[in-house]
Amino acid sequence: MTYDRLVCANCAAPVSEGRCPVCRANRERLQQQESFLANLNPMALIALLAVLVAAVALLAHQTA
Repeated sequence: MTYDRLVCANCAAPVSEGRCPVCRANRERLQQQESFLANLNPMALIALLAVLVAAVALLAHQTA
């Protein structure tokens, strides 16, 4: 989610403008989350998914 359309409950201004301390804090927090998601490597996600599938298959095999 981006903060472009969010409205601050404290000052009723768009969060992207950062008019009050609450806006600025939330804007900073959202920017940090966006940068984390933007830096994810697709191959890392595929590897994580493969490990998850292997773990589920191993658990299914052990319970059968």
